[in-house]
Order: sequence, then C-alpha cells, then structure tokens
Amino acid sequence: MLTNQVPAGGLLQGKTALIYGAGGSIGGAVSRSFAAEGATVYLAGRTESRLEKVARDIRDDGGRAETAVVDALDEEQVDAFVDAAAKKARRIDISFNAISFGDIQQPLMEIDVNDFTQPITLATRTHFLTTRAAAGHMLKQKSGVVLMFGGSGPQTVAGLGGFKVALDAMEGLRRQWALELGRYGVRVVTMVSGGIIETIPWQVEGREEIVVEIATAAHLNRTATLADVGNVASFIASDKAGAITDATINLSSGAIVDY
Repeated sequence: MLTNQVPAGGLLQGKTALIYGAGGSIGGAVSRSFAAEGATVYLAGRTESRLEKVARDIRDDGGRAETAVVDALDEEQVDAFVDAAAKKARRIDISFNAISFGDIQQPLMEIDVNDFTQPITLATRTHFLTTRAAAGHMLKQKSGVVLMFGGSGPQTVAGLGGFKVALDAMEGLRRQWALELGRYGVRVVTMVSGGIIETIPWQVEGREEIVVEIATAAHLNRTATLADVGNVASFIASDKAGAITDATINLSSGAIVDY
C-alpha cells in the first residue's frame, strides 16, 4: 500500500517515466527523484538485484516503481519494455537513458580501433533505440520528454579514447531527434555534469587525482552531486520546463564551458 509521502503537487505528478540504467548511480538518483515528484517509474537495467534495491527505496518512500531486466542495446527488448509500460500506464511521458558505454580510455595513438569505436556505437545505438521506442507513443499523445545524460562541450583532455567522441555523437543525435519530434510536442534535452564525484569507485586507480581535477575545474566552491542530477532532471522533465528542447543543460558548476 502506498503511503502519503509522495507530494500531491509534485512536479511530475501523474507522469509515467522510463529509466534505463536505473540500477546505476545516475539512473538510480534520477529514478528516486522522479518518483519523489510523483511519477510512476519503470526501471530498466541488466541486473535485477540492483533494480529491485532502487525500487524498494522508492516504495518505502511511498513512490510507485516497477522493474524489468532489459538490455538497452537490444531492439526487441527495448520495444517490448516500452510497449508493456505504455499498455499498463496508457501513456509514456518521460524517457531517460543513463546506461554506460563500455569505454576504454587510452590515447588515440595507442588504442585498438574496436575499443575506440565501441562507446560511439553503443551510445548512438542505445539512444536511438530508446528514443524511437518512446517517441512512438509520445507522438500519439503529442507530448513527452526524452532526456540524455553525458553531453559534451567544446573542450576535451588527452587519453579519452572514443569516449568524448561518443558524447559529441550523442549531441548530434539529440539535435536530430529534437528537430524531427518537436513539431509533435516532444522535447529532447541533454544533461552534462562534468563529472560526479560520488560515482567514482573508491578502488579506481588515481581516484584522488580525478577528484581534484573535477573540483579544480569548477567555478563554484562545490561540484555537482547525484542529488543535483535528480533535481535538475525532474525540473527538465516537468511542464515548468516546457519551452526547453534541443538544448544541453549544464550542471557542471562551470567546469564545462558552453558553446
């Protein structure tokens, strides 16, 4: 039984949201924020136990969450997941994709060509599939929001392999989707963070240096947090941001310079 903890006037009250990579740090934060703002969330990912943990947290706080094991790179699985959610909820309002791209970060002169192209292929494939599946329902209702995470900026650093190129490709894909879906009332927006310290595993080699680099690049006396990601995502997905589309929302504390 649901409690009364979810605010009746939440930003996303009555909305249906799909979250891919919901068992991860970013996806989990956005899932919890969406649910706290009143949305019914459908959590997708490859590891059932991680999805269920997020779902339990949401339900314990009075939210509504369902889970499904989905490979967001598999066309049939994505389409089946979205169609099932739409059949049950009768609409799809939000689609958010935060899956990882399996990138291997090395200098371009040293990296294997398959390792270089892998994140580019995975990023564009998954965002194409998940956006297309959601848009099929959003077009009929003439509304909806597609959110991408990990947008790029004009600057880069050495040794990223194909990762930064993948982010750039996502921005190009976002522009194309926003143009083609906008006339039907569907918005497409990218979020860029510049790095979330909480998501860096403690055992990662060079973690301290990475943390210092992220903090030093910020113009504020703080860096973006998972809570920031969830809060900003909820606002973008809400009707209060109804005029925002084909844009990158920058929550990097100034670390990433806008174009």
